[in-house]
Amino acid sequence: MLTFQNPSFEETTSKEWLVTNGIGGYASGTLSGANTRRYHGLLVASLNPPTQRQVLVVNMEECLTIHRDTCVGFSSNQFPGIVHPRGYQYLQSFERTPLPRMVSDVGGSQVAKTVFMVHGSNTTVMAYENVGQSAFQLSLTPFFSDRDYHSLLRENERSDFYFEKKKDVLKIFPHYGAAPLYVRYFNGEFKETRYWFKNFQYEKERYRGLDFQEDAYSIGKFTYTLGPGEKAHLVFSLDEEIVANNPDTLEAQELKRLKKLRPLGKTDPFVADLQIAAAQFVVWRASTESYSLLAGYHWFTDWGRDTMIAMRGLTIATGRQKVSRSILQTFFSSLSEGMLPNRFPDFAGEKVEYNTIDATLWLFVALWEYHRKFGDWAFIEENFDHLTDIIQWHLRGTRYGIHVTEEGFLYGGEGIAQLTWMDARIGDHVVTPRHGCPVEIQALWFNALKIYEALAKEVGTAGKEDLTDTCRHTAGRLAKNFKTHFWNEAGYLNDVVTPGFPTDESLRPNQIYAISLPFSLLEKEEEMLVFETVKKHLYTPFGLRTLDPAHPDFKPVYGGNQWERDMAYHQGTVWPFLLGDYFLAMLKLRNNTPETCQEIRNSLDQLRVHFYEKDCIHGISEIFDGLPDSYRDCDGRGTVQQAWSVGAMLMVYAAMGDSGDTF
Repeated sequence: MLTFQNPSFEETTSKEWLVTNGIGGYASGTLSGANTRRYHGLLVASLNPPTQRQVLVVNMEECLTIHRDTCVGFSSNQFPGIVHPRGYQYLQSFERTPLPRMVSDVGGSQVAKTVFMVHGSNTTVMAYENVGQSAFQLSLTPFFSDRDYHSLLRENERSDFYFEKKKDVLKIFPHYGAAPLYVRYFNGEFKETRYWFKNFQYEKERYRGLDFQEDAYSIGKFTYTLGPGEKAHLVFSLDEEIVANNPDTLEAQELKRLKKLRPLGKTDPFVADLQIAAAQFVVWRASTESYSLLAGYHWFTDWGRDTMIAMRGLTIATGRQKVSRSILQTFFSSLSEGMLPNRFPDFAGEKVEYNTIDATLWLFVALWEYHRKFGDWAFIEENFDHLTDIIQWHLRGTRYGIHVTEEGFLYGGEGIAQLTWMDARIGDHVVTPRHGCPVEIQALWFNALKIYEALAKEVGTAGKEDLTDTCRHTAGRLAKNFKTHFWNEAGYLNDVVTPGFPTDESLRPNQIYAISLPFSLLEKEEEMLVFETVKKHLYTPFGLRTLDPAHPDFKPVYGGNQWERDMAYHQGTVWPFLLGDYFLAMLKLRNNTPETCQEIRNSLDQLRVHFYEKDCIHGISEIFDGLPDSYRDCDGRGTVQQAWSVGAMLMVYAAMGDSGDTF
C-alpha cells in the first residue's frame, strides 16, 4: 500500500493504475485522477477483441457535499494553466491488490474508490464507499467520448450523446448509428445537464511531442447519499446483460478469478504479483477463437515477436499449458511463406504484416521450452509439418530477401523494411539498418535448426530424413563460420555481418542470445568474455542498454518528438526484457548456484521498487533512459506495462526455482 502525507499533483499524477478485461479492453488512470495520456480512460472498450479499442468513458469528476452547499471535489483534471478540482491533495492511500482502491479524506469524511472490469466483457464497475463516521452526499459527473484510442476528440456535431432512460439505466448513443453504452446507477439520482468540457491537457502526450488537448462531454450528474459503510456504484458497459447484475456479485467473481491466478505456497509476494500482472496480457482473439498476448499497455496489440519472447515467462514458465498451447496455435494458423506475422491488424480488412525475421525463429525456442515444460508430444506432432514448412521456406528463401548464405548464416533485409526487434524507422529514415546477418538472428537460426533436428528424432516422421540432414549440415556450416566472422578481438561479438561487406562492430546486447539460448555457438571461455563485456558496458539495474555509451550514436535520454524518440529507441535506451536472457546466461555460466541466484535477486531490487511504487503500479515499463541522472530515481519510458518486461522477470525466477505453476 502507498500512503501519502500532503501529496503533490506531480507525485500523484506520476503514478498510474491499470485493470484489463481479457479481450483487449482496459480502464486506466493516475492516482490524482487527472488523465495524462490520450490512452487513459475508465472504459476503453475492445470492439473487435483484442483490437479496435475505443475510448467511451474518459474520466469522472467526483465531489463530496459534507455541509449544506459546500461541495468539495476529490478528483483532479488538468486544464491550461490550472488543475481543477485539486482533489489530489485529499488522497490518503492507494492499494493495488486485489483491486485498485484509493482512499481520500475530504474535510474529515473518508471515501474509498474501487475500480475493476468484468473479465470477458467491455464493462467497468466503479464503487464508492463511505469508510468514515459521518454521512455525506456524493456527486459523480462522467465525461464521455467516442473515439479511437490513438486519437483525440474535439467538440463536434457528430457526437450528440442521445440517451434513453429506463429506471436506473441510461442507454447512451454517442452518435447516430453507434452501439449503445449502458450506464447503471444504484440507489442514486440522475439529473441531465449537458456540457462540453474543453481543453483537458495530457502531459505525457506533450512529453511525447504529440497533440495533448481534447474535449469530453457530460450528459449529467449522479448523486447519492451515503451513510457510514454504505456504497454507491456506477457501471459502464456495452453489454446489456452484464448491467443487470448486482455489482457486488460482479466484484466477488473478479476477486475469485484473481485469487486463482495467485500461485500457492510462494513466500515472495513479488513473484505472485508478477504472475497476476502477467495475466493482463493474455487476451482472447475473436478472429481466431484462441488466446493471444498483447505486447503492452496502453497502445500495443498482439505482435508475433513480442508474443514468442514474452510467453516464455508469462505462460510457459508459470505452467499455463492451455493458454500456451492456444497462443502457439494462433500463430501456427497464421503462417505464410514460412513466416509468423509481425503484427495482427487493428481493424478488420487490414492485411496481416509479416515484416519480421526473428518472430518465426523465436517460435522454435518457445515451442522447445513448451515441450520441456509440458511434454506435450501430441501438440508437437500436430504441428511438426508447420515446422518443416518454416525450415524449407528459409532454406530456399522467402520474403524480404531472407535466405541462407554459403556460410550457413541467415540473411535478411531489403529496402527500408526493418526485420529485427531494433526496428525504428521515421518515414524513409532507417535508424538502425541491420540488413544482412545480425548476430541474434544467427543464434536463433542455429537454435531453430538444432531444435528441429532434436524434435524430428523424437517424432520419428518418415520422409523428412533429407531435411533433417540438411538442418544438421547447415547448422554445422554456421557453427564453423560463426566465430570467424562475428568474433571481435575486443572480447565480444560483432552486431551485423554481411560476408564481403564491412562489418558492423557496434557493441549491442543482441550477442547475449549466443550464450542464453539452448544451443550455443561459443566455447565456455568465449561465453565468459562476451558476458563480462556486456556486463561492463551495457548492464544497468533496469535492463541492458541497446548501445555502448562510448559509441558516437549513443543517445542517453529517450524523449521529445517522434523523431527524437525514435532516434533514441535502440541507440542507448535501456530495455528490461533483455535482463531475462542476460540472467539466464549468468545462471548457465555459473551453474545456477545459490550464490548466483541471490546475486540476481539483489540485482532486481530496483525493478521491484519500480513495480510497486513508480509509474504503473504493479507494472514494468517498456524502456528506461540509457544514462539518467540516477538509476535509483529513474522513470520508466514508453509503455507502462510491457509483456516481455514482465515475462523476463518470471522466466528468470522460474530458472532460479522461485516460480511455481498456477494452473
